[in-house]
Amino acid sequence: MFRVLITDPLSRQGTEQLLNAPDVEVVQKTDLKKEELLVEVADADALIVRSQTQVTADVIQAARKLKAIGRAGVGVDNIDVPAATARGIVVVNAPDGNTISTAEHTFAMLISLARNIPQSYQSIIRGEWKRKDYVGVELNNKTLGILGLGRIGAELAKRARAFHMNVVAFDPYLTEERAEKVGVRKATMDEVIRSSDFITVHTPLTKETRHLIDAGAFARMKDGVRVLNCARGGIIDERALYDAIQTGKVAGAALDVFETEPPGQHPLFSLPQVIATPHLGASTREAQQNVAVDVSEEILHILRDEPFKNAVNLPSIPAELQEKLRPYQTLAEKLGRFAIQTAEGALEEITITVSGELTEMDTAPLSRIILKGALSHYLSDVNYVSAPYLARERGVKVTEQKVSRSHGFTHLIHVGIRTDAKETLVSGTLLNGLGPRIVKIDQYSVDVQPDGHLLLIHHHDRPGAIGRVGTILGNHDVNIATMQVGRKDIGGRAIMMLHVDKPISEELLKTLEELDEIQNVTAIDL
Repeated sequence: MFRVLITDPLSRQGTEQLLNAPDVEVVQKTDLKKEELLVEVADADALIVRSQTQVTADVIQAARKLKAIGRAGVGVDNIDVPAATARGIVVVNAPDGNTISTAEHTFAMLISLARNIPQSYQSIIRGEWKRKDYVGVELNNKTLGILGLGRIGAELAKRARAFHMNVVAFDPYLTEERAEKVGVRKATMDEVIRSSDFITVHTPLTKETRHLIDAGAFARMKDGVRVLNCARGGIIDERALYDAIQTGKVAGAALDVFETEPPGQHPLFSLPQVIATPHLGASTREAQQNVAVDVSEEILHILRDEPFKNAVNLPSIPAELQEKLRPYQTLAEKLGRFAIQTAEGALEEITITVSGELTEMDTAPLSRIILKGALSHYLSDVNYVSAPYLARERGVKVTEQKVSRSHGFTHLIHVGIRTDAKETLVSGTLLNGLGPRIVKIDQYSVDVQPDGHLLLIHHHDRPGAIGRVGTILGNHDVNIATMQVGRKDIGGRAIMMLHVDKPISEELLKTLEELDEIQNVTAIDL
């Protein structure tokens, strides 16, 4: 039974899948003090939060069993992701659930900012009728600058274009092709800053994006620019914004998020040019339900050791790529586990090489799977998240490369293991209708199904060697399911690869190694 701790309010409809899961116990406790959270998280298998709970390194350290942290929303700045990664804890979010909600809220703020709607409303309920005080500007033909063209930024661009705005965008990962598809002009950050009538930020809050819009950025903006932040507090330097409004450089600001929340009596609120909402970007019934559904599904997948997609401490895998790589996942892990068990000595380097059709894909996710398979032979708590971290921590060099030659196969994955004693190379592929196969061990060609109990025997190619191995195994009540033999020259060195029906004891390994023809014997369990 998995214990899932929820410490922030979540839509009950959105968490129905968790609540009804037969293998899950859901514990919902909100508004916990730090000391209470440390106690509650100790025995949790998963933790689900929104933006209120601060998942610090202390909390992660106290969580003895934690496998996953779920953020019902996009930003994870309230979670110590490096600390979670170091512990092998997957951090997942719900990047799609509140996309439309936040884009719509930003656009509502944009129109309100342009037409002074909140200020004029407050005026009229005071009994005033000051039409001249609230003259606004049209959006038509104005330039909207978007910093961060992810899901939300792209949805906002669509709405702006419908109002005949010119949209320019900066994003470090934005290609010309995607910019054209979304209908924006790709620009540098400085071009966006200098050319825009309205500027909106839609980036995560990181060390690089904190105070992305600072005093220097404001100084380069057009006079009378209007700025919006419905992403994360801290992307805009609030002190610099206050000064820019006071000098007239900035005509108005619309803020849904703040560096400290709640912001209390913030100096910006004394300025009539500022409109604000209390972090409402994702506050729609639909969004609240969607993010809860998304993060609940991800948590269940992780706990049940099923494929998942929205990990923030793993590289993001597009659905199309994920589908292409899925058939190779089992092969990748088995190659890692097989290769490491054939190695001798202290592990120094793992080299992962793909060839053939695989060179046209982003195979980084497969590399993580191979690494996890290899390190799990030494470490009991390694997973796809912690594997690269644990390799670096232990001084293991990891090299990834692509080559065009695939030696007659449509695709190949090669795993090289270098220790302080020797080097080993194992190659595998997928055969149509047959699944994963190991096709080469060092210089020997084979055809081995990588599962179950295996015996790898290096020997001299002499008559009777295979028979004597079979006799010894039979005398120890070990049945041989299949056998592969590989050699380079008659009478030279060769290998036997045997599938057997049960694990091989240390005593039996020693008996086999006593045969004159045998150089070494390795038992491999997959």
